[in-house]
Amino acid sequence: MTRATAVRAVLAVAVLLVSVYITLTMSPRLGLDLQGGTRIVLQARDTATVEADRETTDRTLEVLRQRIDSLGVSEPTLTRSGEDRIIVELPDVQDPRQATEVIGRTAQLTFHAVEGEGAEQQEKKTPDGEPSDGKTPDPAPTPDPDPDRLTLPDEQGRLLALGEPRLSGAGVEDAKAAFDAQGGAGWTVSLEFRKGAGQDWKKLTGEAACHPAGDDRRRVAIVLDEKVISSPQVDPSVGCGAGLPSGATQITGSFSADEARDLALLIKGGALPVPVEIVEQRTVGPTLGAAAIDASAQAALIGAAATALFITVVYRLFGALAAVALGAYGVISYAALIALGVTLTLPGLAGFVLAIGMAVDANVLVFERAREECAERPKRSLRSALTTGFQKAWSAVADSNATTLIAAGLLFFLGSGPVKGFGVTLAIGVVASMFSALVIARALTEIAANSRFVSDYRGVNGIGRPGAVRTWLVRKDPKLFRKSARWLVVSAALVVVALAGIVVRGVDLGVEFTGGRLVEYSTSRPVDVETARDSIAAAGFGDAEVTTAGDGDLSVRTGKLDNDGEHALRTALAEEGGETTKVRDELIGPSLGDELRRNALIALGVAIAVQLAYLAVRFRWTFAVASVVAMVHDVILVVGAFAWLGRPVDGIFLAALLTVIGYSVNDSVVVFDRVRELWGANRRTPLDTIARRAVLQTVPRTVNTGMGALFILVALAVLGGDSLADFALALLIGIVVGTWSSVFTAVPGALALERSAKAPPPPAPGKGKGTSRGKARATRRDPLDNGARV
Repeated sequence: MTRATAVRAVLAVAVLLVSVYITLTMSPRLGLDLQGGTRIVLQARDTATVEADRETTDRTLEVLRQRIDSLGVSEPTLTRSGEDRIIVELPDVQDPRQATEVIGRTAQLTFHAVEGEGAEQQEKKTPDGEPSDGKTPDPAPTPDPDPDRLTLPDEQGRLLALGEPRLSGAGVEDAKAAFDAQGGAGWTVSLEFRKGAGQDWKKLTGEAACHPAGDDRRRVAIVLDEKVISSPQVDPSVGCGAGLPSGATQITGSFSADEARDLALLIKGGALPVPVEIVEQRTVGPTLGAAAIDASAQAALIGAAATALFITVVYRLFGALAAVALGAYGVISYAALIALGVTLTLPGLAGFVLAIGMAVDANVLVFERAREECAERPKRSLRSALTTGFQKAWSAVADSNATTLIAAGLLFFLGSGPVKGFGVTLAIGVVASMFSALVIARALTEIAANSRFVSDYRGVNGIGRPGAVRTWLVRKDPKLFRKSARWLVVSAALVVVALAGIVVRGVDLGVEFTGGRLVEYSTSRPVDVETARDSIAAAGFGDAEVTTAGDGDLSVRTGKLDNDGEHALRTALAEEGGETTKVRDELIGPSLGDELRRNALIALGVAIAVQLAYLAVRFRWTFAVASVVAMVHDVILVVGAFAWLGRPVDGIFLAALLTVIGYSVNDSVVVFDRVRELWGANRRTPLDTIARRAVLQTVPRTVNTGMGALFILVALAVLGGDSLADFALALLIGIVVGTWSSVFTAVPGALALERSAKAPPPPAPGKGKGTSRGKARATRRDPLDNGARV
């Protein structure tokens, strides 16, 4: 064992031990779409006097934190997103009506003196003082004849004329609900004011105490959002001018426990510095998240087992060692997710599972290179062939992983919500896969290559002989690019079919891009779509779209629908289906829908531009342009396929599409890396011949790597349910068309561009890096040649 191999082995063991320790002692942080709960995104809005900037949004967040803490939600999370957005996550909250009502209180909390009955209330009274029609007055704010006075209904609907605000919610130090068993007052709300505000409160209640008991003017009105939330009488024991001190103030009444807590919460929470609007609300039932975790775990185990079996069959012993490294990759990447505190979302979980299938890419590249070395020089040692395979595969490994990292970065920076988690897990997966291939798998294979048994029996090690596919292709030597333009015609025809689907069928944009609300329900009794549609229409929701989802579930999509409307809709379904449980709930405001749709287009444009820039730096401009054309071809085909199939296009689809972009460029990079190498070594050979050889030499890698990802994706599509089926389907289509386009679109496109390009062929390998042609020849001489010449 060489020193380098020993270092790799020690490093691999150390990283694995740390990863196993983290896995056994720490738990992953699950997103709400996996553990169940409600996620609300709030948009702060400017007012006439206050701008919704970073500072005011932070103050708003703190007020909201106080309000939500008082709701008793377990471990709520509030964070600012950007300059003027707040993300609220409420685990285990399935009915967010109370939370959104409390969060949505936006007006200034004020305390007013009551100056008597409102003018309209007085007009409706009969001479005996009773209302003339016995009806409750209109609860809307009513202007008083005195324009300086505000008239609002109290808790019973009676209009009160209020004076100027004497105190604001900023002066409230604390408000607590408590049960007064000793005094027999029942549930009460105790108030404490800050120092200066306490004096204002004492003065206000002292003035009110100067009026006789039962007089409206002995009341103090607490107003929030132009609504009187409480208007208590000052106790008769309080003398005129004396007032109530801050710590001795109690609001009593016939409160229930919930009413007392809500009143205390509203008073303590006070007003938000700026108004907030709910632009996004998502609720996921706990059963859906648990099912997604179970399905993903099953898909990971089945897909990984199939991938391990496949590479073992293809590469024998070295394939089995790569499978061991694949298992190590799973442990390392999972431990990295936990150690970094990454929130694991549903798309992120899918990304983690997908990365398992893609992790074999580097091993396949190395093994195929080593096979070529053994075929070209049968007498060289297995260890030497393996080392050369790692060296020659490094360029393709680095470029293909770089393009995937670019896609992951775009997902993180341009994605929204859970899609960001997919970008993070994909990036961690890329780094972990390179470590498993270049450190763990290399250490294992180098140790095995030093064994005489493994080295002598070429059929055992898996790389001593060329693969069956490679041998068959070399023997047939198909003239793929004799008429390369015909492949471009086929690709163009496929694009036309896809565009026809987009135009004729249209793209079914999900609620995430259009705005509106999408709710999925599970009923205890089976309900067909027509019956559910009739029940919902009878409840006043005639424009709702009803479809089936999952295992007999119902999916309802509407335009604007608030939480009370959703409750009424669920009640209507319960009449037909019995116990109705909300499985999933997505509400997207129209402004956010427009923004997400715009950002999706920007993300695709930036992805194309960044990949083009990277490829132009690493390769010839003709190769870069051809790769990007093939990438656009793949994007159009995937979108067109979804249009023809009538599948929804949403944020998770966008994540899959950006992943397809990375995969497509990955395949093209491997082909063009081989074209560059062969062309540099054979500068006088026609480019179409070079391209044909490059494609035939890289086909085994493309097929074998694609099979690893396909095993995982098929398992996800079958086992993942509705949550992951569309994601897996988009990637399945993308991998198939990406494999096609890397050979039959990118390469013919590059050949067409090179015919008009005037740039010389690339330099020979090693030229310009201090390695002369003579030295290069010397390194390739026969092992029995001592180099002597006469």
